[in-house]
Amino acid sequence: MEASLIDRGAALQERNRKVRFVLLAILVANWVVAVAKLVFGLMAQSASVTADGLHSFIDGSSNVLGLVAMGVASQPADADHPYGHGKFEALASLGIGAMIGVGMLELGRMAFDSLLHDKHPTVSVTMAAVMVFTLIINLIVTRVERHYGQKYKSSLLLADAQHTLSDVFVTIAVLISIGLVAMGFPRADGLVALAVMVFVARVAYGIVRQAVGILSDTARLDPAQVSQHTLAVSGVRSCRDVRSRGMEESVYVDLKIEVDPQLTTAQAHEVADKVEETLQGAYPQVVDVVVHVEPARVR
Repeated sequence: MEASLIDRGAALQERNRKVRFVLLAILVANWVVAVAKLVFGLMAQSASVTADGLHSFIDGSSNVLGLVAMGVASQPADADHPYGHGKFEALASLGIGAMIGVGMLELGRMAFDSLLHDKHPTVSVTMAAVMVFTLIINLIVTRVERHYGQKYKSSLLLADAQHTLSDVFVTIAVLISIGLVAMGFPRADGLVALAVMVFVARVAYGIVRQAVGILSDTARLDPAQVSQHTLAVSGVRSCRDVRSRGMEESVYVDLKIEVDPQLTTAQAHEVADKVEETLQGAYPQVVDVVVHVEPARVR
């Protein structure tokens, strides 16, 4: 059993290393996009493109936050954190949600400023080309990050992919507004920005909801299914008080079972070990199972 726990710990360490590598690669891509938008936006004196560049820099900042968080989350369990440091990843996801919220407020300010003061970007073919280029990069980044987020079951990568997707929609909004302004609708910039703001708000809500679910110990496994697996173990007469918590890739379970009161301590312990092995076999994401053994009550 101890060897199994060591193997699981090593696998988690390797998983965290791969997540950090993906974050580093995405960081480079996000800042390439941000620099392209900012340099061109400042040269063309385009407020919308410059603001979009700042939004891309928020993506880069979230990657830095993620790298720091993963450095902490990958540390093994210790006396102060007996369940490990995995929740720091959820905290980072919560931070990303907050960053999206800040970006949403700035986007709303820009939209109302455009509508009230008739401000709009200066249209040029070069501007559109730069925005299309950055859009393609962001689409690739989102796809890659979502793929590895699902592969490694990383809430942080999935949250950051959603964040990058919000940048994709901001860029699309800027492209649409550029086209409408060129067609003679100068206030389109503000109207499109308001529509994007609603989408960004939904993204932020989804990320924050997921992170809060992890931090508040939302149940990860169906108690009825866990009980069914447990009752299939020879020697278990009943199963109750099933609880689970943790993250998608590292779930902790505790439950109570009743066994024949005539069993010796060693025999009862053997039944508990079988329950633990059964549940970890049925749920690969389960890293620890605490089985409370009680004598079967006379009914």
